[in-house]
Amino acid sequence: MAGEGVRWPALPLSVYLLLAILLATAPVVCLISVVDYVGTARELEENADEFQDQTETGIVLSMTLVDTGLNLFDNTLDRRMEGGFGPVLAEYERARRDPGKMDLSRVREELGGEMEIYIINASGVIEETTYPPDLGLDFRGIPYFYDRLTEIRLGDAFVADRVVTEISTGKLRKYAYMPSPDHRYVFELGLAESGFQEDRTALKYGDAVRKLVNLDPAIREIRIFDCLGTRISGEARPDDDRRLEMVRQAYREKTTLEVENATADELVRYIFVDMADSSSPSDMSLVVELTYSTTVAETKLAGMLGQHMNVLLIAILCIGSLSVLAAHSLTRPIRTLVEDVDAVARGDLDRPIRVGGDEEFVQLGESISSMVGSLKETMQRLRESEKEIIRHSHTLEEQVRERTADLEESNRMTTLFLDIMGHDISNANNAANLYAELLLADLEGEPEAEYLQKAKIGLAKSIEIVRNVNTIQHIQGCVQPLLAIDLDGAIRREIEHSPDSRITYAGTTATVLADNLLPEVFANLIGNAKKFGGPAVEITVRVEDRGDEVEVSIEDTGPGIPDAVKPHLFERLTRGPHRAAGTGLGLYICRVLVERYGGRIRADDRIPGSPESGAAIRFTLRKAGSGGSP
Repeated sequence: MAGEGVRWPALPLSVYLLLAILLATAPVVCLISVVDYVGTARELEENADEFQDQTETGIVLSMTLVDTGLNLFDNTLDRRMEGGFGPVLAEYERARRDPGKMDLSRVREELGGEMEIYIINASGVIEETTYPPDLGLDFRGIPYFYDRLTEIRLGDAFVADRVVTEISTGKLRKYAYMPSPDHRYVFELGLAESGFQEDRTALKYGDAVRKLVNLDPAIREIRIFDCLGTRISGEARPDDDRRLEMVRQAYREKTTLEVENATADELVRYIFVDMADSSSPSDMSLVVELTYSTTVAETKLAGMLGQHMNVLLIAILCIGSLSVLAAHSLTRPIRTLVEDVDAVARGDLDRPIRVGGDEEFVQLGESISSMVGSLKETMQRLRESEKEIIRHSHTLEEQVRERTADLEESNRMTTLFLDIMGHDISNANNAANLYAELLLADLEGEPEAEYLQKAKIGLAKSIEIVRNVNTIQHIQGCVQPLLAIDLDGAIRREIEHSPDSRITYAGTTATVLADNLLPEVFANLIGNAKKFGGPAVEITVRVEDRGDEVEVSIEDTGPGIPDAVKPHLFERLTRGPHRAAGTGLGLYICRVLVERYGGRIRADDRIPGSPESGAAIRFTLRKAGSGGSP
């Protein structure tokens, strides 16, 4: 009939559901399979890379161990080589230090004929030798080696080299060097390989890494080159010119290079193995050339792809069969319920939940309505709690501000009172001390002088207390930046304050990190030594270098400090065991200041194990400029 649209035949709902499930799950299954394949492929590549890294790390470690063994063997020849320079030096002096007049052949025979003699001038050229192939060899073509020869020539020490390959013949030789007495030449001895070839061949780089290479099926070939590009292990290749250039580049840059050859299905890696040793003129570093096959990984990936395709087909068939069994009739109440729940999820909590259909849907709708009601009540309580928290927070902030202001005012008043008391008491003490000095001078020899002397001791202790309290107040009142302080000047100024004491001090050039309170440390420690040691005490001030810091020791010949007292000596208000013990603040101030400067302080015996022979207070100070400070 004209004007009517095409009408699709009515099908059971289960058919539509089956189609929907298949359309919904098939892409998901495909996506999961693809993701799993990609993840597995990535994991395979990561495992391959990790295995490659482990193999290369093992190769480097094995070669390093072999080199360590070879180095130990090479060192056994050092004493023999060093003894060979005696006849060479004697011949140099006999020839009036003219290499051209030296009888090197005779000296070589005197050394048993196993060592070749070379004389290298300041230009790095072999000027005289018993080995004609190397005559005129110019080491300036090997810059690092020429620089090392220059250091040896200007030095005064015997230098042993490793067993290395001779440049002209490729034979192994053990070399050693000694500067001439006038530093114009470098004498070189070369021990031929016949003397150690059999013993040294027990360790080979190729043998050490062969087992590791065999464990990695992707490695086609391994070759090893020395620092001059000489192949010491492996077979020659047609394109060795290009490969040797990569070897030299890897050595120059001291890194790992990688070259991929897609046409040959291979990847070549040039690994630099750093085995340079500052004590040896020759550089024993190597470059390892590893050739990997790229087809091994590609074959594994192809097999994995086939397995994933088979699993995907089986999964689709299983889902289709299960969908037929799981399809059931879903009616309008489900869609209505979903719409209402979505509206609630978007924030419309006043949206009514429409229910209908079977009993199960009615119960579900009622449960959702009840849950939404509880959610609304909870949100209302949260809003009220939030308002209460904000109000309480404002109240607390106001209280904190008021208490902070009160504390600051109290602190200012306390500081003011302490300053006034310290100033007035100090003035009174100083005046009383002055009058006591005058009276002592007038009453010298009189009985009253003893009582006046005791009063003067009490005044001295009062002055010390005020000074210590003022020092503690200054320490706690401000934190001064650490400066570069001349340690020698600080020590000498404090020694000058005790002209009647027997103090020994050798001096120092150290500059340490401290501030203007550093003299308080020496004033307290020297004062303690005088007070406890008596008039005849001998005091020694030592400063010893300890790398980035110095250790200062104040030693005396007094009665010493018992071991039981030492751990608590620097605690606040802790007094010593002697009758002359002070307030317990002096050593506490020393500890606080030393720790502020980044050091440590401790009590010790002047003679270890003999506390009765005198005390020693030792502390460390950081050197200026050693730790990022001034």
